[in-house]
Amino acid sequence: MTDTASPAGPPPLKFHTKFLYGFGSVAYGIKDLAFRVFLLYYYNLVVGAPAALVSAAIMVALIVDAISDPIVGQISDNLRTKWGRRHPLMYLSAIPAALSFFFLWFPPDGLEGTALFFYLVILASAVRTFITLYEIPSSALAPELATDYDERTTIAGYRFFFGYIGGIGLYFLALRYLFPPTAEHPFGITNPEGYVAFGIMGALIMFTTVVISTAGTHSRIKYMRNLPPPQRRNPLQTLMLMRQTFSHRGFLAILGFGVLKYTGLGISSALALYFGQYFWGLSSPQLAVLALDAALGATLALVLAPRLSKMVGKKGAAFMLALTAILFTCSPYVLRLLGLFYENGSPMLLPALFLLAAIYSMCGISSAILVHAMIGDVIDDSSLKTGRRAEGLFYSANSFMQKCSSGLGVFVAGLMLSAVGMPDNARHVGVEPEVILHLVQLYIPVIAALYLVGSFFLRFYKIDRASHEANLASIRAKEAAELTESNSV
Repeated sequence: MTDTASPAGPPPLKFHTKFLYGFGSVAYGIKDLAFRVFLLYYYNLVVGAPAALVSAAIMVALIVDAISDPIVGQISDNLRTKWGRRHPLMYLSAIPAALSFFFLWFPPDGLEGTALFFYLVILASAVRTFITLYEIPSSALAPELATDYDERTTIAGYRFFFGYIGGIGLYFLALRYLFPPTAEHPFGITNPEGYVAFGIMGALIMFTTVVISTAGTHSRIKYMRNLPPPQRRNPLQTLMLMRQTFSHRGFLAILGFGVLKYTGLGISSALALYFGQYFWGLSSPQLAVLALDAALGATLALVLAPRLSKMVGKKGAAFMLALTAILFTCSPYVLRLLGLFYENGSPMLLPALFLLAAIYSMCGISSAILVHAMIGDVIDDSSLKTGRRAEGLFYSANSFMQKCSSGLGVFVAGLMLSAVGMPDNARHVGVEPEVILHLVQLYIPVIAALYLVGSFFLRFYKIDRASHEANLASIRAKEAAELTESNSV
């Protein structure tokens, strides 16, 4: 590592470095998809636990996350090793993250009630914490890998592309091959045996992608800032510094937008299997095809997000995309309630749902890419005001925002299921049409409100291209002065 960052910055990123940097998000995508889509459904309809109990356990795990994420971020910012601040934690995460994911899908036979609640809390918290050991340090590499306003959007695009491709890839394989319909389980995803292969496959992919991605960015360590050792502070002083860091107005705007948007995403994902089976009347293979909408959306977002950022700026693009997402996620349900959508069994139902969902995914993923890049700009702005680089701390909050989709979103989805009277043993007794109808009627206003209120928070974000470039110029001037001073000593 160099003694200090060069004022000219590190050499340009090559394609393979961007590719491998993003590739690691496959592991996060698998965890996130599994938590958002499968976890509530599996423990509720397959294991037979009440939806309220499952959602409460997931919510407790999210609270654990809220504590562990900034701790990991702070550790990552303060770590000083020959492998830099980030890579040791990234390497360390691979095995425990994979193992905890594997055991999440194998609760001991006969476990129920309080015992099952604590099993789910412990395993869900373990998966979240260990994947955090990779995700936060890896995310925190972004501001130093790329300083340019637009290139940050590009590498964020790779990160979210692979995150969604990883999750959707496992989703497709699971629905298409791991959960085939049988006489006992005509809707294959209710078959407990399929979750054996699901847990094994997910764990192996998580381990492999984390190791490959971490090794793929190892060569950039020598270009990272070699900061002086952190000052020793007591816990109260550390908390005060964290509070000062998180009080940045632009960051709070992003946080408000992100928490509400990701919560809406979590609700949509957690209820997707319920709606697919009971409202749209789709089979497991049809749901597998429908799952590919996010793969198409992620591919389009990889191109769309950087272009919109150049045209109207990150803030304007994120706002437009959020409003568009509301329209396309709610429209099929609203049209069905009005009697204006294709009936179940129609050959046009699946293509229509796929198209609308792909546009929704494209908008949602594009806005997520932009938010990730906006946090990098906030970090530079904050460093000028506070004199501290806190990439890990800021991206711990970004990680928490994303986990709201699989924590707070799933929690709210569980409450919605309980509110409409979803039976705990629905796999055996079935679900009355009125229950699903009431669920849809509740779903539409909840999702619309979350996106609308979240979009409102973006108006408080003030960093644009000009102010970011001014910040970069100030940072380079400061680093050049420090370099001159150190050379003269």
